[in-house]
Amino acid sequence: MDSRTLGRTGRDVSALGLGTWQLGADWGEVDEADARAVLEASVEAGVTFLDTADVYGDGRSEQIIGRFLRDHPGLTVATKMGRRAEQVPQSYTLANFRDWTDRSRRNLGVETLDLVQLHCPPSATIDDDATYDALDTLVEEGAVAAYGVSVETADQALSALARPHVATIQIILNAFRLKPLERVLPAAADSGVGIIARVPLASGLLAGRYDEQTRFAADDHRSFNRDGSAFDVGETFSGVPYDDGVAAARAFSALVREHGPAGAAPAQVALAWVAQQPGVSTVIPGARNPEQARANAAAGDLPPLSPALLDGVRAIYEERIRSAVHDRW
Repeated sequence: MDSRTLGRTGRDVSALGLGTWQLGADWGEVDEADARAVLEASVEAGVTFLDTADVYGDGRSEQIIGRFLRDHPGLTVATKMGRRAEQVPQSYTLANFRDWTDRSRRNLGVETLDLVQLHCPPSATIDDDATYDALDTLVEEGAVAAYGVSVETADQALSALARPHVATIQIILNAFRLKPLERVLPAAADSGVGIIARVPLASGLLAGRYDEQTRFAADDHRSFNRDGSAFDVGETFSGVPYDDGVAAARAFSALVREHGPAGAAPAQVALAWVAQQPGVSTVIPGARNPEQARANAAAGDLPPLSPALLDGVRAIYEERIRSAVHDRW
């Protein structure tokens, strides 16, 4: 699999990484043996980058990864902090940063975290000089090797990009969320900041397996968000109303059948579309089983997508998606 330098961390990581939110079992039970099988399959397929957070399963995801690392040294692990307290600017203090990173270091079994990201903090925190003074202190103390910011909006990303020691930006980027292509990715490339692309399948819509009658399990966050009433409307389905997203996903699947690489599934083409955007360092789909992990990783081996497919993605976005999401995030 292709590898790229992860921004100012200087680390080489796989173009397709693994998001490990689901391994924390917040939204559906995941046995640790099953979680480890997903990690094993991902690494065997060439994945070298894992993304987690201190709140995924209240630390369970970090702990599982930590035990996995004992047998698989050399992987790059990014975690996130900031959601163990109320998400108001007053919570983002050096004392809390120390507490949170110390907990993640214990969970992961490491002396120094490869990369810690603020976990979608308020805009005021992203804009505050004191935030970066505190993060610089963590680097100086050896608790973290590098830091980044996970953001919700393009404006938040641009604010964080202006800071000289921010190594990475994590942002939603997929065929239904094109706004980062306008300013965020070019600015990141110009400044040497890595882009970690999350929600690359629009919460599964782009895999083409859902329809208007699909019902999700009661403990799956998507079951609470079809009408935008819970979780984060900007995260789930990339902020697209569910039925509109299903219709757009049908158009995307038809586009893949006509212009996609032979034998590639819609989900793989959707992942390849993100990974092939200039400036993207790594893409972090989740996986619930080894087969899905291997299929996701294989997207990193697809050839460059055709101009007809790229133009088709843009047309679907402009005609079906833009009005719902472009000006919000």
